[in-house]
Amino acid sequence: MAARRIAVIVGHPDPAPGRLCRQMAQAYAAGAAEAGHAVRIIDVALIDIPHLRTKADFETGSGQGDIAAAQETLAWAEHWLVVYPLWLGAMPALLKAFFEQVCRPGFAFRYRDKGFPEKLLAGRTAHVVVTMGMPAFAYRWFYFAHSLAALKRNILAFVGVKAVRDTLVGMVDGLDAVKVAALMARMREAGAAAR
Repeated sequence: MAARRIAVIVGHPDPAPGRLCRQMAQAYAAGAAEAGHAVRIIDVALIDIPHLRTKADFETGSGQGDIAAAQETLAWAEHWLVVYPLWLGAMPALLKAFFEQVCRPGFAFRYRDKGFPEKLLAGRTAHVVVTMGMPAFAYRWFYFAHSLAALKRNILAFVGVKAVRDTLVGMVDGLDAVKVAALMARMREAGAAAR
């Protein structure tokens, strides 16, 4: 497989290194780098992400500082890995604020006079990983994976990024060392395959 450019987005707001999301992202990045892919990591817990408060700010503001650097990484990457924990049934507010900042008009999409906006990040793919306390099958089949569906449809697809794979990790509080090691091995393998 040809080497790819990969952006790893760690969406857990807690910067503690022991967080499962962070460990999974690191395992994926390590597997990708060992396989010869170029990897850049965006850790939302470690960057300044202001909250948008007005439509005007969203439409006319521009990313600065950490947000501009993140946009440069997202534009550079051919494939994104997005890892986040399910909080109150959705992605954490900090990760949502990150996407609101980076997916602005002029960078991620362009308004047109008629029809749907132009997707400026078209051609990229994504793998989304969601961790949760409930069983993954309950989230997928009883709750219809609503936050995952919203991310894939309302953010990624809207700007042209095709979500080609998703991984749901349930019952995280009950994972023992053997299960965590197997999970890390799967993430390294996914990183090596850039999927």
